[in-house]
Parts: sequence; structure tokens; C-alpha cells
Amino acid sequence: MENLPGGRTTTLPTRDPSLPAAYAEALEAQALPPLWAALHVLLPAERVTRAVPHRWRWRETRPLLLEAARLVPIALAERRVLVLENPGLKGTYAMTATLYAGLQIILPGEAAPSHHHTPAALRLVVEGHGAYTTVDGVKCAMEPGDLIVTPPMRWHDHGHEGHEPVVWLDGLDLPLVRALDASWASAMRPAAKPSADIDSSQDEFTAAGLVPRGSRYADTGYPQVRWPWTSVRRALAAMAAAAPADRPVALRYVNPKTGAPPLATLGAEAQWLRPGERTQASRRTSSAVCHVIEGRGETRVGDAVLAWEEGDTLVVPPWHRVEHRNLSPSAPACLFQFNDEPVLRVLGLWQEETAP
Repeated sequence: MENLPGGRTTTLPTRDPSLPAAYAEALEAQALPPLWAALHVLLPAERVTRAVPHRWRWRETRPLLLEAARLVPIALAERRVLVLENPGLKGTYAMTATLYAGLQIILPGEAAPSHHHTPAALRLVVEGHGAYTTVDGVKCAMEPGDLIVTPPMRWHDHGHEGHEPVVWLDGLDLPLVRALDASWASAMRPAAKPSADIDSSQDEFTAAGLVPRGSRYADTGYPQVRWPWTSVRRALAAMAAAAPADRPVALRYVNPKTGAPPLATLGAEAQWLRPGERTQASRRTSSAVCHVIEGRGETRVGDAVLAWEEGDTLVVPPWHRVEHRNLSPSAPACLFQFNDEPVLRVLGLWQEETAP
């Protein structure tokens, strides 16, 4: 059986029709399928994936999210999410073989209960003000463009003290963890009052290259769990102002004490596209989910050309050539992405190829 995202399986060839029937039956009775019957399926001559390039338009998904908020009480849903499921992976609740993504909505006055789970997760705020996520008791404000991570097995919950719906993009390594038979979550419990009203991005990690000698936060191995978009955008703008016009402007989110990705299995980065800029085409063995924080443009993923605008989300399957283009002649565009690059690097499977 071959594992697919979301725990689905498909049957591989287990018989060689050229073998004598009695011998083939004897092999089957002993659970001894011949490798040669499926060798080129298990190890194809070229990289293959069932995931396909796709774009979810914010102007089309937003009304459906608002309707979900009207129809489904948060007490019933626990997490009110519409999953972004890759059309090539129907029924799997997956973006790619390793990545999951969904759009979550919370209304003023609501509280999503606390739990922890084995998959690593991140949240990118799409719209709205006044909500927050609590990670291990630390209250993280949620403003548009902010990135918040919830490492594996860390208690977290969501609340809303504002006056308008708040939506964020969830990213998890759920398909990967499920493929390892390691997916598990605790029972829900009521959200507790935060033990800290601000997070470390607001008082201990406010400037690049500086870390506190001692922290007032618990040592969890994750010294920073929130990256405010105001800080990230300011850094991107400064880089864009100084970088040569032919150099890409992109920043990775990292653990400020180690330089490692914010999560062991999920990488994240933000990219600034100058007015009219077209990036050099490249392809990677990792897969990615891209979200448009601001601007409008188009992205070529393999043979597909996906037009995008603020709020849209795209999926980039592995080993697909990617080229971004900002269609505005006067305004920058900003793209966020999360990916499985850290996993590919640890496994020795990371490769990148840039078009000449």
C-alpha cells in the first residue's frame, strides 16, 4: 500500500503475471510481493507528484468563511476552518504530500478552546483586528500579516477582543505527521487567562542581531513565536531600497538565537517584488504555500499561470518551475510562503535549480 496525504492509501502492483500462478499464490500467502512488480512505481525515472498548482481567490473564499461563521457555532466546530485542499489530492485535506493549509475565522467575543497536538503549526493573519493567540500562556496579538507559530505539543488557544471578524491562514505539517502515524491531539479544555500579556517580539527581540542575556519567558526552545508584519515589512522595504535591482528581496523567518527555521519541519519567508519586477525562474524539491499580503501580479507554476491579488493563496508542488511577476508599475507586492524545506534538507533531499 502506498501512503497518500491524509492517511489514504492506494494499492500497488503485487503480482507478476509472468510467474506461474501457483508460485504467485504462494508468495501472496506469505505476504512476499516481488519488488520488480512495482519497482518503477516506487522509484520512477522522474519526480512525480499528485499535487497540482492552484489558486484560491480571497474574494471568492471570504464570503464562504463569513457564511461558515454564521452557520457553525465555534463551540461545535472547536476550530472553524475551511481547508484549502489541493484539487489533485481530493479527499486528503492536504495541500501537498507534506503540507496542510486552511482559513480559520473567529468572531468578536468568541474563544477557541485550548489544546496541543503533535503537528507543528503556524498562523498568518489575513484580515481583521482584535484577536489573539495564546501559546504556552503567552498572549500574541494578531494583526494582518503577523506570523505566529505553535510548536508541537504546545498548549494554544484563540480569543477575540475586537469588533470585526478575524481570519488567518493555518499552515501545518499534518500530512507528514500522519504519514509517520504520529498524529495526535489532546482533549480540548477551556482557554486560560494568559500568563504574559505581550510576546517576546515586543520586548526582547526588537532589533536584528540582539538577544537578551536572560529572558523573562519560559525556556521552551522557541524564544520567539510571533513576527509582527510591521517589523517584517519595514525590513523588506529597507532591503529593497539598498539592494541592486537584479537581486531578489526575500527574508527568512528564523529562531533569533539559532538561525534555524522557526519550526523543525516548516520554513517561512517573505518576499518583496518591486514594481514591474519578474523573478528568475527556479524550481525546488520542496513544496510551498504562498499567500499574497499585498499587491497584484501573477505566478507561473510549471505550465500554469496564476493571477493573484491581495488575500489570494497559491500552492507550489515540488519540482515545479516558479516565476513571480508584479503587475503594478508603481507599487510593490509582498508574498509570504511556508514550505517543507527544513524536512528536505535534513533528509538530504533538498535541491534547487535556477533557470539560466
